[in-house]
Amino acid sequence: MKNIFLQIIAFSIYIFTNSIFSQENKTPKDSVQQLPFAIHDEKKLSDEDLAHKKEGTYVTGVPDLSSDPINGFGYGVEGSIYFNGKKSDPFFNYTAYRAKLDVVLFNTTKEQREIKVAIDIPYILNTKWRLRGEAAFEINPNLLYFGINQASTLPGLNYYPNSDSSQTMIQNASYQNYSNNMIGNNRFYNTYTKQEAIINLSMERSYLDGRLRALIGFEYAALKLTPFSGNSMLLNDANKGLISGVGKNNVAFLQVGLIYDTRDLETDPSQGFFAELTNELSLKTFGSQYNFNKTFGHVNYYHKLLPNVFKKLVLAGRIAMGYTGGNSPFYEYQDQWSSEGSIEGLGGGATLRGYKQSRYLARVMQFNNFELRYRFAQFHLLKQHFALSAVPFFDCGAVWDNYPNMTKQLKNYRYNEGLGLRIAWNVNTILRFDYAISKEDHQFFFSLEHAF
Repeated sequence: MKNIFLQIIAFSIYIFTNSIFSQENKTPKDSVQQLPFAIHDEKKLSDEDLAHKKEGTYVTGVPDLSSDPINGFGYGVEGSIYFNGKKSDPFFNYTAYRAKLDVVLFNTTKEQREIKVAIDIPYILNTKWRLRGEAAFEINPNLLYFGINQASTLPGLNYYPNSDSSQTMIQNASYQNYSNNMIGNNRFYNTYTKQEAIINLSMERSYLDGRLRALIGFEYAALKLTPFSGNSMLLNDANKGLISGVGKNNVAFLQVGLIYDTRDLETDPSQGFFAELTNELSLKTFGSQYNFNKTFGHVNYYHKLLPNVFKKLVLAGRIAMGYTGGNSPFYEYQDQWSSEGSIEGLGGGATLRGYKQSRYLARVMQFNNFELRYRFAQFHLLKQHFALSAVPFFDCGAVWDNYPNMTKQLKNYRYNEGLGLRIAWNVNTILRFDYAISKEDHQFFFSLEHAF
């Protein structure tokens, strides 16, 4: 797996640099060339974003620092190499970048470790095709499991003080109190370790002047899921035959998708739609241990409010739903695949930000996110452009065991509110700071890119 991982990195760098040099050789420097095919005006960047978009190649990187009660203090680096081309490039006004190479190195005091390399080349070699690829390796001994059905995952957190069953049970507790009282044999009741190596490669072809894309991809992952010693909910459910996936696993997916995208700037949209329907099919004939299927769809909407009053005030919303069918291992319930990266839920920084990661899981998952992004300041520092936005937000979501339960069990919904800060660095790099509060928890997140 190590050799394959290094080969993927080398291949990504080759494709990345080949794309760069082909553009340098083909694009005249003095005049804007005609697009080789039509792209709708909806895809054109705003005048403000174009004014601050850098030419050529540049590097952005930030220290990845975090602190939370699960993973401890985290430190590392997340960086990107962007190739934007020149203003004479016919695609300069229509793409966030011509090519991007991301590198992530991360570690925490509680031994979560991750390395990832990802590549993205829209309109590769001036065609209607887009190439994305990713290779990653992660070890995380802090993952949480609360079950994969309504009966186990939806109830509030209950515990006996100091894990002493002779005392009166505390019900609907905060996560902090719950965690502090899970001691002794119950210390790792909801916790397990994941080791994963993953490779993903996909191609997208655009239609309707760039607004519609069809996608096909393939993903392979080798995983090892290990519960801790003592009383473990994960191991208990596995021994009862309620779940599969504990131990060593190999999963492979054929991925297909359809995407309708009218955003003016993918990395930081001011207006437009992003609608996506994807499907992952895992079969033993692909090299997987399991036969199952996962379908995910979401619609994101971005709209400028009062443009004559505010320079940039954007209402952003997302409505999403996923379904996991067949003999799926337990860990696949918490992962919904999107062309722009996997969305983990329900809970955590991408879905319900006021609840712990994977707090709510079942076959049907539905969630919604709403943000008001207000740009209140922008400036230049050391020849770099920065724009600051305040972002109040609201998240809500629910899980069900099947579709008929959705209309009958609206009480399954959980929600949180929060406040965030966004720093747009040279237009494309978004630093995200979010603080979310729910009736069960409060959490802080720092990451690159918007939540959606």
